[in-house]
Amino acid sequence: MIKIARIAFFLFMVFISCSLLAEPYAKLEGNILKIGNGEIERKFDFNAGDLKTLSITDKKSGTTTLSDGKRPDLLIPGETQKASGGYFKKKVVEDSEIRKGWLECETGFKKGGIRVKRIFRIYEDSPAIACRVYFSGAPKAASWIGAQKAAVDRKNIESASAAKVKNSVLALDSLSFPGKHWRLLSVEFFDATDHVNTYLREYSCLSYRPAQHRGNLLFMENAETGAGIFWLKESPCSAVQLAYPGADFLSDFGRFNLVGAGLDSPDVSRDEWTPAYGYVFGVWRGGETERLAALRRYQKKLRILKPGRDEMVMANTWGDRGRDTKVTESFCMGEIARAAKIGVTHFQIDDGWQEGKSGNSAYGGSFKNIWDNPEYWTPPKTKYPNGFMKVVEAAKKAGVELCLWFSSSVQDDFADWEKDVAALNRLFDDYGIRTFKIDGLKITSKLGEERVRSIYDSVLGHTRGRAVFNLDVMAGRRGGYFSYNEYGNIFLENRYTDWRNYYPYWTLRNLWMVSKYVPPERLQIEFLNNARNSEKYEGDIFAPSNYDLGYLFAITMAAQPLAWMELTSLSDGQLEILEPLVRRYLKFSADFHKGIILPIGDEPSGCSWTGFQSALSPSSGYVVVYREMNGSPDAKIALRLGGGASVEFEPLMGDAKAFSGTADSEGRIKFSLPKKNSFGLWKYRVLSAKR
Repeated sequence: MIKIARIAFFLFMVFISCSLLAEPYAKLEGNILKIGNGEIERKFDFNAGDLKTLSITDKKSGTTTLSDGKRPDLLIPGETQKASGGYFKKKVVEDSEIRKGWLECETGFKKGGIRVKRIFRIYEDSPAIACRVYFSGAPKAASWIGAQKAAVDRKNIESASAAKVKNSVLALDSLSFPGKHWRLLSVEFFDATDHVNTYLREYSCLSYRPAQHRGNLLFMENAETGAGIFWLKESPCSAVQLAYPGADFLSDFGRFNLVGAGLDSPDVSRDEWTPAYGYVFGVWRGGETERLAALRRYQKKLRILKPGRDEMVMANTWGDRGRDTKVTESFCMGEIARAAKIGVTHFQIDDGWQEGKSGNSAYGGSFKNIWDNPEYWTPPKTKYPNGFMKVVEAAKKAGVELCLWFSSSVQDDFADWEKDVAALNRLFDDYGIRTFKIDGLKITSKLGEERVRSIYDSVLGHTRGRAVFNLDVMAGRRGGYFSYNEYGNIFLENRYTDWRNYYPYWTLRNLWMVSKYVPPERLQIEFLNNARNSEKYEGDIFAPSNYDLGYLFAITMAAQPLAWMELTSLSDGQLEILEPLVRRYLKFSADFHKGIILPIGDEPSGCSWTGFQSALSPSSGYVVVYREMNGSPDAKIALRLGGGASVEFEPLMGDAKAFSGTADSEGRIKFSLPKKNSFGLWKYRVLSAKR
């Protein structure tokens, strides 16, 4: 249960920044480097550029956690010399079309035959600071991956020396804190969502002797002082990372290392900078809600969601399995007209709009050697006899943004990436297309990873920040949930009624679980035509046909809704249900997505009461509640408002009715929905609150 004090502190954490705002800073005073803002400060022994952490301060709680500063934070196997040539510089990076600006602090040094530089990104109004480390030169060690012994392979501990474990793995960051009472929570994520249906795993423990932890997130809380510190690893999921050493974090009582840099020593270039995976360190104090809010406030800095560019209700016809067999001028014209009628903002033509045939084609093809056919990314006259511009103009006239599918040529580490850029830029220049679903990626090397980033950066530069990439994470080695976040949204999963792997509560459960750690407004979540293939679900109480189409749409509202269907196949009755909901949703979707959206209620199970809360301010926000196939018309749900709060709820959508309520001692308020598999969305206002 969410405790009252934790909830009240969450609101304090989120909004007090307005009164305590301080400019980001980076100061080198003698041999002491300080970086921070109004919420966080990390202090280092400069050590000729080879930084050693002295302390991390949570300025809002006034808590400083000391580090012993004995060893450099960056642990490089084989490099035993002292650092030299240390330098420090900083610059202001202004706001752009897609990102909030920051203060950039760069430090660097030489050690033996290698050079190292760190670039910190310090944002205003954020309890977290980002960093990326770069290497060049000639490393001494044959490998930086190391070999970590499992606990069962170590000998009995009969002395202090026997408990020590020597690590031979590159550590991008290290912290060494006093005390033995550290509570840890690691979170491992899973993509390749065509093959899995649970996208994260949480593991909590007490820090003890040497241990390994997998995941993109590690939360560390001092049970004695209440200080909370976290690491976010801005990398693909653990199982997908390059040069993976088997873990992402190492712990040993109060000593912690962030490992798995995404490169090995042979990857380092003598003459050019090779980047490791990025990471973020942040602070919080309190409980679950506070740590989630601290993480989310950093994540909100990475991409500015703009109405008309990033806010979307997209339709993509691939969900009805027609694949590229139906994509013609007349078919697209019909889908555009139907999208306009419903209020759908974006229509995306998936694989098949182009001359070339991909590995997904019903006619056979390949993702490799795309550029053997120089006309691959040309709209063919056989499908568009009046020219592709006719479809483009029809979409523009209807007020629907036309979007396309795209797959880079994967062979030889994306050797043809510049041709891919030229093709995307040409589609923007010729037709005004700026939103692309990126599919088929197989990132197997550091070179390939950086070339993919170069594609996105080049197209963003050419389009002056107007491009949006829907990053498919359904198969192959791709970016996961925390790489490439500044470039668009995540196309989370394929589900099909044809194969009986679409169940509404599965979709809601996946969104609900991931939304704790990934902003749901940056995910595309699908809803399907509930009338298709009903015979395949015969006798299944969770069959899509047992749900209202409006409910299927509603479970996607915390994210960017994706109509994964042919709109022209919907019946008049389905249209009557869907159209008013879509149009109503669009009136407030951008405002709903501005808030910090976190899950509430129970985990979706098909029979739960569940939902999401979007906190806009201490006294206002949105809440959407779903009554699944639950026998009770009422349920008490803990909101993130605090016990004793008196709240007024204004109905907006679904079966919501106006009401007022007072939260009980555990922050719970009673919600009522008359029907099973129904929902309600309210805008709330706190009338009074206990502190």
